[in-house]
Amino acid sequence: MSNAEATTSSDRTDAGKAEPAAVHNPEAERLRALLEPAVQSHRLYLEDVAIHIAGSNRVVHVVVDLPQEETGGVGLDVIADISKELSDILDSDPGTDSRPYDLEVSSPGVGRPLTEPRHWHRARGRMVTVNVIQGENVTGRISSVDDAGVTLVPEIAVKKGMKPKQGDPVKLPFDKIRSGKVEIEFSRLDEAGLETEHNGPSEEA
Repeated sequence: MSNAEATTSSDRTDAGKAEPAAVHNPEAERLRALLEPAVQSHRLYLEDVAIHIAGSNRVVHVVVDLPQEETGGVGLDVIADISKELSDILDSDPGTDSRPYDLEVSSPGVGRPLTEPRHWHRARGRMVTVNVIQGENVTGRISSVDDAGVTLVPEIAVKKGMKPKQGDPVKLPFDKIRSGKVEIEFSRLDEAGLETEHNGPSEEA
């Protein structure tokens, strides 16, 4: 399965005048409140709304994700469906200005830094490198996540050509974790004996 970023765009060409290339956070927050109910109706989580100005055009970038209880990625068909629905909402937005806009809807992808508890939940079963506060970084596979922190099965370095060894599980409290990142793997998760239930829609690699 692939968890790579998926994006669709929708162009709009309403007439409007150019404004300075800056949009403050309040407008992004307003659009988040406007779009979030539609995203939630698709059983998705609204990760982020960002607005970028390019001359007389706006780019509205919306990032959606699966609920934290699920693993896998958001499929391209789901991205396309939600993109159309959000576009219709923006077209009918009574609070918008008249500038044309491009709507981009995407999923976070595996490159997203793991900085919030929900990110760690979504990465269950993945190989990650954890940046530990006042400690050595740890690379291992996430075996479980709870309200207190993350449990990893560390991967112990061995000689080149040998199969990596697994260490004893390590529990890392969230207050000791600065951030983490998912390591790209080319083997399937089930080859590592991991649970694959609760997978959300995703694209085949």
